[in-house]
Amino acid sequence: MKDTKIIVKGIIKHNDMYMVVKKWYDDRINEPYQWEFVDGYVDIGESPDEAVEQLVLDKTFLVVNDKKILYTWTYQVGDTGYVGLAYLCETESDIVILSEELSEYKWISSDELEKYISNPNILNDVLRVLRKKS
Repeated sequence: MKDTKIIVKGIIKHNDMYMVVKKWYDDRINEPYQWEFVDGYVDIGESPDEAVEQLVLDKTFLVVNDKKILYTWTYQVGDTGYVGLAYLCETESDIVILSEELSEYKWISSDELEKYISNPNILNDVLRVLRKKS
């Protein structure tokens, strides 16, 4: 492996609702827009904690009041390894201003996650963690 990148995922929570965002992936697939959580890369010199707070602010205009790592994951594509950190990001506001790269958002209950999150790896990780907390 020649390169490693860190990804942070912000699972934004307001009261008992979670934010999902619709973003474009690839117009060569059947559903180029998919529901997901806010995510992005950590820049050099930036801590993952700082990165997830800034990412949530930049993409949704929401301020994170409390955050904690829910789960981690890794994968490799070619010579690049990826390390992912999924944060539960709590906010006091539900007023959202989306960045241009996101087309839509919804606040949903944990029971509705299966209707929106199509990536089984993400869905299984999130549900496993949230069910443990209940």
